[in-house]
Amino acid sequence: MTSVQKEEKVVRARLAAALRAVPRNLRDDLWTTARDPLPRTGRPSWQDWMPAFALVLVFTAAFVAIPNINQLTLVYGLDMTYAVLLGGLQSVALVLALVRPVPAWWAVTIAVVIVAAVAEPRTHGVLFPWTGSGLALQAGVLLLLALRVRPRAAVEALVISILAGLACGMFVSRAHVYGAGTAAAVLTTVVVVGAALRGSRVARTELVLQEELTAEERARRTQLEERNRIARELHDVLAHHMSLISIQAQVAPHLVEDPPDELKENLAAIRENAVEALTELRRVLGVLRSEDPLSDGVRHSPQPTLDRLDELVGNVRDAGQTVTAQTTGEPRPLSPGVELSAFRIVQEALSNVMRHSPGTRARVELGYEPHALAIRVTNTAPAEPAPPTRIAGHGLLGMRERATMLGGELAVGPTPDGGYEVTAILPATPRKPPADPVEDTP
Repeated sequence: MTSVQKEEKVVRARLAAALRAVPRNLRDDLWTTARDPLPRTGRPSWQDWMPAFALVLVFTAAFVAIPNINQLTLVYGLDMTYAVLLGGLQSVALVLALVRPVPAWWAVTIAVVIVAAVAEPRTHGVLFPWTGSGLALQAGVLLLLALRVRPRAAVEALVISILAGLACGMFVSRAHVYGAGTAAAVLTTVVVVGAALRGSRVARTELVLQEELTAEERARRTQLEERNRIARELHDVLAHHMSLISIQAQVAPHLVEDPPDELKENLAAIRENAVEALTELRRVLGVLRSEDPLSDGVRHSPQPTLDRLDELVGNVRDAGQTVTAQTTGEPRPLSPGVELSAFRIVQEALSNVMRHSPGTRARVELGYEPHALAIRVTNTAPAEPAPPTRIAGHGLLGMRERATMLGGELAVGPTPDGGYEVTAILPATPRKPPADPVEDTP
């Protein structure tokens, strides 16, 4: 068997499978009361206006039913009972299509078939088997159907509607029939419009969802980057203290005259553990800084503390920003983690002021409380409001991460006068000195 014959065999097999799937697809799509509603977005949608639409459709269906019944009676020769029943069924189907589009479509299609079966056109050139009002009602039902179901089901309903109308037209003299192509064009147009509106709505909803996922992913990535930065900075602090422990343990035996062997062994073990811990910290630092773009000089410089706050404020002033600083309480040394986090929070808050509110007056306040350090950075209202942004900045996430790491709190938001405020409370309980082992011995 040649390659061409194989390809032909594959095509025939696929075509046969597609034909076998047609009845199943028709049953799944058009023999059901379910509908596939349009996806919702954050803005009000037509689903929120459903009661108003239903009221409008009720009045429209009642208004169209009158000429439809008259035409069925006077032109198609139906008995008044049949005319009211079939005309009313078509009008009710238009309202039903809001909540059950597939059953409504079946109702209006069956009504067309019944009209063709019992009608006796009394004039030539009628739009058989539709009336003008009946065609409008069926078009409205197909439009609502195309909005509420998948495009494949809408196309299937359109094809069946056109074929049913053309088949019914074959039962009467061609002299009585005109405009079958016009009816098919009208029904096709409303289905295309409905499917296009539905596709546009689905595309906009997917775009909004993708934007939300992108924003969440950006925030998650920012959070991880900030945590890595915090880990690098805390490593430097811990490495400094571990180095001091190692040096002190090495020097301590020389400060005591004739130290006992037990003391030497304990101090040697302390120094060995400190060196091992320092080695592990350096290994972790190498992983965290493997993709750090900073230069070696900046990367390995000492981590800042609140002692450099005046330098930070001076740099901001040199950049053209008006900044004042105030300290309340009795300044005292705090733990390295608190000092570093406090400096970074103030630094990021001032950076946000320069970035989003240039030309305003900023104020930095530090409050040394008995068990906490209070930080407050405010700025006045800008002369022109900054344009809104949908992307969360890295600064707020980083400040929140630092406050949470220390068990503190962070609050940000606008002030009553139109400015902005960043407030942080960081626990600053003084570290207790190690207990004297002699005093602890019972």
